[in-house]
Amino acid sequence: MEGGEDRKSERRYKGIRMRKWGKWVAEIREPNKRSRIWLGSYSTPAAAAMAYDTAVYYLRGPSARLNFPEHAPAADGGQRDLSAETIRKKAIEVGARIDAIEASSVGGRDNGPSGFKPCWFEEKPDLNKRPEPEDPDDVDDDW
Repeated sequence: MEGGEDRKSERRYKGIRMRKWGKWVAEIREPNKRSRIWLGSYSTPAAAAMAYDTAVYYLRGPSARLNFPEHAPAADGGQRDLSAETIRKKAIEVGARIDAIEASSVGGRDNGPSGFKPCWFEEKPDLNKRPEPEDPDDVDDDW
């Protein structure tokens, strides 16, 4: 039984799992059915967890247990009777957006769906903009 406890403690988020090659996948079982809704494959566990949260919210409503309750999806006027395909599309859209944020963050670390701001050395300079001098008194007017 100890092995089962270790595996549960490794799971940080509900509804996701890691593939052997490192990708994170999310899926959810449809209520009262044996079928599952595939929610996509992602680079980060946070992206997969947000995709799951989106799907579980549309399936079970505001009382659903979310991985990130502080980022609950906005209410869409009570859209509870969505098709599995529509739920899948909404979840994949959210997961892909979070995956893009996480991938562009410093080192792609997993600190939730908020993402990081890029470091100064990762920012891309605007090559069409005149550089600002370090010393405001040292302005070169020949530019």
